[in-house]
Amino acid sequence: MQIPTLGATLAALVLVSSAGADVESDLRTVLNFGPRVTGTAANEQARGYLEAQFRALGYDTRREAFSYPRFDDLGSDLRQGNQTLSGRALEGSTGGEVRARAVRVPGTGTPEDFRAVNVRGLIAVVQRGQLSFLQKAKNAQAAGAAGLIIINSEAKELQGRFGERLALPALAVTSTTGAALRDGQEIQLRVRVRDGEVRGVNVVAFKSGVSRPEVLFGAHMDSVFRAPGANDNLSGTVAVMELARRTVNTPLAARSYFVLFDGEEDGLRGSRAFVKDHPALVQGLRTMFNFDMVGVNVSPLNVTGERLLVETAKQVAGLPGSFPAEGGSDQVPFDQAGVPTLFFHRGLDANYHQPGDVLADPALIRATVDAALGIVDVVLKTPVPAGR
Repeated sequence: MQIPTLGATLAALVLVSSAGADVESDLRTVLNFGPRVTGTAANEQARGYLEAQFRALGYDTRREAFSYPRFDDLGSDLRQGNQTLSGRALEGSTGGEVRARAVRVPGTGTPEDFRAVNVRGLIAVVQRGQLSFLQKAKNAQAAGAAGLIIINSEAKELQGRFGERLALPALAVTSTTGAALRDGQEIQLRVRVRDGEVRGVNVVAFKSGVSRPEVLFGAHMDSVFRAPGANDNLSGTVAVMELARRTVNTPLAARSYFVLFDGEEDGLRGSRAFVKDHPALVQGLRTMFNFDMVGVNVSPLNVTGERLLVETAKQVAGLPGSFPAEGGSDQVPFDQAGVPTLFFHRGLDANYHQPGDVLADPALIRATVDAALGIVDVVLKTPVPAGR
């Protein structure tokens, strides 16, 4: 997607803010920035827009920065004749360019499979499955391969990692790209990678004077490489913004924090930083509600979390739910810190982490907010359990 200029972005912020933003305009505006990978210009543009919306509602905001190491693909691919085929570097791969014949390795890349062909000085092409990416790569190295291509089992981009650094350029490709590779033809493998520090920034919104909230509504605003992230997780981000809009002139706003976490896709980095940096605040929370992938109706809205919260969600909103807390989203660090959490989600849709993640249903987002407001109202009217 095309990224607007700073001037165009500022103009859009003023236009949307003055016109009165809603779920639809939030979705439309932020999606226009493109994939919101932590540390990118699009990520910052989205943060600026969302921060402006909080402020236009009368909330104070603050930015909380943190940093962490990350492996980045800077645009890897391979060339076969006049064709350029896309791929993604496997995390832990070394960068480099290799021009050599492609050799299809039978099976899934076991040592026996590599012994059946000669890959010395050539580019080994291996199917995904059975062995870990790391073991396939080590087997390729032992056989003398100059490069490695791993073909996914489906027509989706593969984001794989070795778990350690290897001196081997390695690329993951879709099943479609793999089918186009011709055995024995010379190709050019181009792996462009970078290891370095990434700066993430959380946005915290609150009413003036609120320093010890009882409720924290959270969602991650970042997405993955090449994925515009409409459902994952602009849907959750917009749900938090809609909660802030609906509660701005109610007592609930004076008891709440609204937090947009960065770096979730890189390992819950933003929520972990928040929990680490605010131990007293976190211990004072009665609950943390997290919203992730609530804009596509893969399955009915579901909740997981602390037993009493799940039971309340079932009784108040008729939601299916389970406990203990599950999932790999931003509620996890809060749950680990002893905070009762409730995780709202609708399942993984077909475009999860894909370039096709461009749609989220405003009606589903609003329904999620309706449910959350009904549940939190009951939670705050319930006496605090002993020990909390």
